[in-house]
Amino acid sequence: MNVNHLSERLASVASFIEDGARLADIGSDHAYLPTNLASQNKLTKAIAGEVVAGPFQSAQQEIARQELGHIVEARLGDGLAVILPEDQIDTITICGMGGALIVDILAQGLVDGKLASKPRLILQPNVAEDKVRQWLNQHNYEIVDEAMITEKGKFYEVIVADYRDNLQQKLTQTDLLFGLFNKEKYPTVFQDKWQLELKRTEYVLGQLEQAKQRDESKIVRYRELKAAIQAQLA
Repeated sequence: MNVNHLSERLASVASFIEDGARLADIGSDHAYLPTNLASQNKLTKAIAGEVVAGPFQSAQQEIARQELGHIVEARLGDGLAVILPEDQIDTITICGMGGALIVDILAQGLVDGKLASKPRLILQPNVAEDKVRQWLNQHNYEIVDEAMITEKGKFYEVIVADYRDNLQQKLTQTDLLFGLFNKEKYPTVFQDKWQLELKRTEYVLGQLEQAKQRDESKIVRYRELKAAIQAQLA
Protein backbone atom coordinates (compact mmCIF):
# COMPACT_ATOMS: atom_id res chain seq x y z
CA MET A 1 0.00 0.00 0.00
CA ASN A 2 1.12 3.56 -0.68
CA VAL A 3 -0.36 7.03 -0.55
CA ASN A 4 -1.66 6.80 -4.10
CA HIS A 5 -3.30 3.40 -3.68
CA LEU A 6 -5.08 2.80 -0.40
CA SER A 7 -5.81 -0.72 0.71
CA GLU A 8 -9.41 -1.80 0.23
CA ARG A 9 -9.88 -1.46 3.99
CA LEU A 10 -8.71 2.16 4.12
CA ALA A 11 -10.47 3.00 0.85
CA SER A 12 -13.71 1.91 2.51
CA VAL A 13 -12.97 4.17 5.48
CA ALA A 14 -12.15 7.04 3.13
CA SER A 15 -15.49 6.68 1.36
CA PHE A 16 -17.28 7.82 4.53
CA ILE A 17 -15.23 11.02 4.94
CA GLU A 18 -17.03 14.03 3.51
CA ASP A 19 -15.26 16.42 1.15
CA GLY A 20 -13.76 19.36 3.00
CA ALA A 21 -13.58 17.48 6.30
CA ARG A 22 -11.28 18.43 9.14
CA LEU A 23 -9.89 15.01 9.98
CA ALA A 24 -8.05 13.46 12.91
CA ASP A 25 -6.68 10.04 11.94
CA ILE A 26 -5.59 8.25 15.10
CA GLY A 27 -2.93 5.58 14.68
CA SER A 28 -2.30 6.92 11.20
CA ASP A 29 0.17 4.33 9.80
CA HIS A 30 2.49 6.49 7.66
CA ALA A 31 -0.37 9.01 7.30
CA TYR A 32 -1.57 7.06 4.26
CA LEU A 33 -5.23 7.95 4.70
CA PRO A 34 -4.96 11.72 5.30
CA THR A 35 -2.24 12.24 2.68
CA ASN A 36 -4.24 10.31 0.08
CA LEU A 37 -7.31 12.45 0.67
CA ALA A 38 -5.35 15.69 0.95
CA SER A 39 -3.58 14.99 -2.35
CA GLN A 40 -7.04 14.90 -3.96
CA ASN A 41 -8.04 18.20 -2.30
CA LYS A 42 -10.68 16.42 -0.22
CA LEU A 43 -9.58 17.72 3.20
CA THR A 44 -9.45 21.18 4.73
CA LYS A 45 -7.21 20.07 7.60
CA ALA A 46 -5.85 16.77 8.90
CA ILE A 47 -4.01 15.54 11.97
CA ALA A 48 -2.11 12.25 11.73
CA GLY A 49 -1.82 11.05 15.31
CA GLU A 50 0.74 8.49 16.48
CA VAL A 51 1.67 7.37 19.98
CA VAL A 52 5.03 5.77 19.05
CA ALA A 53 8.04 7.73 17.78
CA GLY A 54 8.85 5.45 14.81
CA PRO A 55 5.42 5.61 13.13
CA PHE A 56 5.23 9.32 13.97
CA GLN A 57 8.47 9.94 12.08
CA SER A 58 7.23 7.83 9.17
CA ALA A 59 4.09 9.96 9.01
CA GLN A 60 6.20 13.14 9.03
CA GLN A 61 8.32 11.80 6.18
CA GLU A 62 5.29 10.85 4.08
CA ILE A 63 3.70 14.26 4.58
CA ALA A 64 6.95 15.99 3.61
CA ARG A 65 7.44 13.72 0.59
CA GLN A 66 3.99 14.62 -0.68
CA GLU A 67 4.51 18.32 0.15
CA LEU A 68 1.23 18.34 2.06
CA GLY A 69 2.39 20.02 5.25
CA HIS A 70 0.01 22.93 4.65
CA ILE A 71 -2.91 20.52 5.15
CA VAL A 72 -1.67 17.46 7.07
CA GLU A 73 0.25 17.62 10.34
CA ALA A 74 1.73 14.65 12.20
CA ARG A 75 1.49 14.82 15.98
CA LEU A 76 2.94 12.57 18.66
CA GLY A 77 0.50 11.78 21.44
CA ASP A 78 -1.77 9.22 23.06
CA GLY A 79 -5.13 8.72 21.36
CA LEU A 80 -7.26 11.83 20.99
CA ALA A 81 -4.78 13.92 23.00
CA VAL A 82 -3.31 15.06 19.67
CA ILE A 83 -6.50 17.04 18.94
CA LEU A 84 -6.54 20.73 19.90
CA PRO A 85 -9.65 22.98 20.05
CA GLU A 86 -8.33 25.24 17.30
CA ASP A 87 -8.17 22.25 14.91
CA GLN A 88 -11.99 22.28 14.74
CA ILE A 89 -11.98 18.57 13.94
CA ASP A 90 -15.29 17.30 12.56
CA THR A 91 -14.26 13.73 11.66
CA ILE A 92 -12.23 11.16 13.59
CA THR A 93 -10.96 7.89 12.13
CA ILE A 94 -9.49 5.09 14.26
CA CYS A 95 -8.50 2.03 12.24
CA GLY A 96 -6.67 -1.26 12.66
CA MET A 97 -6.95 -1.61 16.44
CA GLY A 98 -8.86 -3.93 18.72
CA GLY A 99 -12.35 -2.86 19.67
CA ALA A 100 -11.49 -2.62 23.37
CA LEU A 101 -8.59 -0.25 22.62
CA ILE A 102 -10.78 1.91 20.39
CA VAL A 103 -13.32 2.15 23.21
CA ASP A 104 -10.56 3.13 25.66
CA ILE A 105 -9.37 5.86 23.29
CA LEU A 106 -12.89 7.23 22.85
CA ALA A 107 -13.67 7.06 26.56
CA GLN A 108 -10.51 8.95 27.51
CA GLY A 109 -11.14 11.44 24.73
CA LEU A 110 -14.64 12.04 26.06
CA VAL A 111 -13.29 12.72 29.56
CA ASP A 112 -10.67 15.09 28.11
CA GLY A 113 -13.23 17.03 26.08
CA LYS A 114 -11.87 15.88 22.73
CA LEU A 115 -15.35 14.91 21.51
CA ALA A 116 -16.97 18.20 22.49
CA SER A 117 -17.35 19.20 18.83
CA LYS A 118 -19.44 16.03 18.28
CA PRO A 119 -17.36 14.78 15.35
CA ARG A 120 -18.34 11.97 13.01
CA LEU A 121 -16.62 8.74 14.12
CA ILE A 122 -15.42 6.27 11.50
CA LEU A 123 -14.07 3.21 13.29
CA GLN A 124 -12.48 0.04 11.96
CA PRO A 125 -11.89 -2.42 14.80
CA ASN A 126 -10.02 -5.62 14.00
CA VAL A 127 -11.95 -7.51 16.69
CA ALA A 128 -14.68 -6.88 19.28
CA GLU A 129 -16.91 -4.81 17.03
CA ASP A 130 -19.74 -5.36 19.50
CA LYS A 131 -17.86 -3.43 22.20
CA VAL A 132 -17.48 -0.47 19.84
CA ARG A 133 -21.17 -0.48 18.90
CA GLN A 134 -22.15 -0.69 22.55
CA TRP A 135 -20.00 2.31 23.51
CA LEU A 136 -21.41 4.37 20.65
CA ASN A 137 -24.97 3.53 21.63
CA GLN A 138 -24.31 4.43 25.25
CA HIS A 139 -22.85 7.82 24.33
CA ASN A 140 -25.45 9.31 21.97
CA TYR A 141 -23.79 8.17 18.75
CA GLU A 142 -26.09 6.77 16.09
CA ILE A 143 -24.64 4.14 13.78
CA VAL A 144 -25.56 5.50 10.35
CA ASP A 145 -23.64 3.14 8.08
CA GLU A 146 -21.33 0.14 8.04
CA ALA A 147 -19.08 -1.75 5.67
CA MET A 148 -17.60 -5.24 5.51
CA ILE A 149 -14.38 -5.96 3.63
CA THR A 150 -12.20 -8.97 2.97
CA GLU A 151 -8.50 -8.26 2.52
CA LYS A 152 -5.66 -10.77 2.41
CA GLY A 153 -7.87 -13.47 3.87
CA LYS A 154 -9.12 -11.39 6.79
CA PHE A 155 -12.51 -9.83 7.46
CA TYR A 156 -12.87 -6.21 8.52
CA GLU A 157 -15.83 -4.08 9.54
CA VAL A 158 -16.17 -0.31 9.36
CA ILE A 159 -18.63 1.45 11.68
CA VAL A 160 -19.79 5.02 10.94
CA ALA A 161 -21.50 7.01 13.68
CA ASP A 162 -22.87 10.55 14.04
CA TYR A 163 -23.72 12.28 17.31
CA ARG A 164 -27.38 12.84 18.19
CA ASP A 165 -28.51 15.13 21.01
CA ASN A 166 -31.56 12.91 21.52
CA LEU A 167 -30.54 9.45 20.38
CA GLN A 168 -33.48 7.23 19.46
CA GLN A 169 -31.47 4.24 18.25
CA LYS A 170 -31.55 1.31 20.67
CA LEU A 171 -29.38 -1.66 19.81
CA THR A 172 -30.22 -5.27 20.60
CA GLN A 173 -27.62 -7.93 21.35
CA THR A 174 -28.05 -9.09 17.75
CA ASP A 175 -27.35 -5.56 16.49
CA LEU A 176 -24.23 -5.30 18.64
CA LEU A 177 -22.80 -8.57 17.41
CA PHE A 178 -23.75 -8.57 13.73
CA GLY A 179 -24.27 -4.90 12.93
CA LEU A 180 -27.27 -3.05 11.58
CA PHE A 181 -26.55 -2.94 7.85
CA ASN A 182 -23.94 -5.59 7.08
CA LYS A 183 -26.19 -8.55 6.35
CA GLU A 184 -28.25 -6.64 3.80
CA LYS A 185 -25.44 -4.61 2.22
CA TYR A 186 -22.75 -7.29 2.07
CA PRO A 187 -24.56 -10.66 2.03
CA THR A 188 -21.67 -12.69 0.60
CA VAL A 189 -18.99 -11.29 2.91
CA PHE A 190 -21.40 -11.53 5.84
CA GLN A 191 -22.07 -15.22 5.14
CA ASP A 192 -18.37 -15.98 4.65
CA LYS A 193 -17.33 -14.29 7.88
CA TRP A 194 -19.99 -15.83 10.05
CA GLN A 195 -19.64 -19.30 8.54
CA LEU A 196 -16.00 -19.14 9.63
CA GLU A 197 -16.96 -17.80 13.06
CA LEU A 198 -19.50 -20.62 13.42
CA LYS A 199 -16.79 -23.21 12.79
CA ARG A 200 -14.53 -21.55 15.36
CA THR A 201 -17.36 -21.36 17.88
CA GLU A 202 -18.26 -25.02 17.38
CA TYR A 203 -14.62 -26.03 17.84
CA VAL A 204 -14.25 -24.08 21.09
CA LEU A 205 -17.59 -25.37 22.34
CA GLY A 206 -16.51 -28.94 21.63
CA GLN A 207 -13.30 -28.43 23.59
CA LEU A 208 -15.20 -26.94 26.52
CA GLU A 209 -17.73 -29.75 26.59
CA GLN A 210 -15.00 -32.40 26.57
CA ALA A 211 -12.89 -30.76 29.27
CA LYS A 212 -12.44 -32.69 32.51
CA GLN A 213 -13.29 -29.57 34.48
CA ARG A 214 -16.25 -28.03 32.68
CA ASP A 215 -16.82 -24.29 32.82
CA GLU A 216 -20.61 -24.34 32.61
CA SER A 217 -21.04 -20.57 32.32
CA LYS A 218 -18.64 -20.43 29.38
CA ILE A 219 -20.36 -23.41 27.76
CA VAL A 220 -23.69 -21.60 28.01
CA ARG A 221 -22.20 -18.46 26.42
CA TYR A 222 -20.77 -20.39 23.50
CA ARG A 223 -24.00 -22.31 22.99
CA GLU A 224 -25.87 -19.02 22.87
CA LEU A 225 -23.33 -17.59 20.43
CA LYS A 226 -23.63 -20.66 18.21
CA ALA A 227 -27.41 -20.36 18.16
CA ALA A 228 -27.23 -16.64 17.36
CA ILE A 229 -24.86 -17.22 14.43
CA GLN A 230 -26.96 -20.08 13.10
CA ALA A 231 -30.04 -17.84 13.19
CA GLN A 232 -28.25 -15.20 11.10
CA LEU A 233 -27.08 -17.77 8.56
CA ALA A 234 -30.45 -19.49 8.21
